[in-house]
Amino acid sequence: MTAPFHAGIPRDRRRLKRTMAEAYQHFTGNHPNRAFATGFVLNLGFVILEGLFGIISGSMALLADAGHNLMDVLALILAWGASILSGRPPSERRTYGWRRASILAALANAFMVMVVVGGIAWESIQRLGSPPMVPGKTIVWVALIGLGVNSLTALFFAAGRKTDLNIRGVFIHMAADAGVSAGVVLTGAGILLTGWAWLDPAVSLGIGAVILISTWGLFRDAFNMAMDAVPGHIDAEAVRQYLCTLPGVMAVHDLHIWALSTQETALTAHLVKPDPSDDDALIKEAVETLHRRFGISHVTLQWEREADTYQCDLPGRDSSR
Repeated sequence: MTAPFHAGIPRDRRRLKRTMAEAYQHFTGNHPNRAFATGFVLNLGFVILEGLFGIISGSMALLADAGHNLMDVLALILAWGASILSGRPPSERRTYGWRRASILAALANAFMVMVVVGGIAWESIQRLGSPPMVPGKTIVWVALIGLGVNSLTALFFAAGRKTDLNIRGVFIHMAADAGVSAGVVLTGAGILLTGWAWLDPAVSLGIGAVILISTWGLFRDAFNMAMDAVPGHIDAEAVRQYLCTLPGVMAVHDLHIWALSTQETALTAHLVKPDPSDDDALIKEAVETLHRRFGISHVTLQWEREADTYQCDLPGRDSSR
């Protein structure tokens, strides 16, 4: 029996979606430098185009979007450079290599965006009192180009955003810009339909608010990483409890967990274990489990033989031992 024609449409759509996802994964996952280079060229070309038409038309919305896109070009350069530096091997002088460059790049990107938001907000407030009339058609078609460029660039970095804060910073920039460009398209359409010139600076303020909200989380996470805080995806108490369950371990203290880079996490701890008989096997087990369960890739554990005041408090264990 032949299946109805419409029954194959959902499967075709799913197949097309998988094919596109695999294509982007191949493009970005195997060749990250190619993704950075392509994103840089696309966005720089669009910034020049949007800035020119913003000046010609007098549109604050286009100039605001062009200013933020310019920051995204710089963000791409920073993230690209940090990605290259992070891959450099350690040296006698820099025993951790240049891994922290990715954290500093993410922090710098977030800070730059906030500066641009302040400039957009100030200029938009100045224009609200006497907004100039701007050509709606020009705004619409230029912003449509931006929507395509930003959406495509965001897709380049979608796969890596969950595991790398540096890549997440680039993705947030591009995804936010795609949303902003969509808002600018609606602004131009609104001006064409209503003739309300105040829509241009008003939407610019909305653009600034959207950018600020999307960037705050990146700034917070990058700042915490730069200050050696425990990465947000790791439960420090759960790590301590796990170390306490290791056979023979009576106490855990001086536990430190911090980010080496936007992709790597380090841990150091002192473990009180009077019996040294199975030290080597226990170290191997702990390192493997910490990596598998918590994503901690650089582990340093120090044994101590004498019990002290730092006692493990676990269910079923007598803390007075």
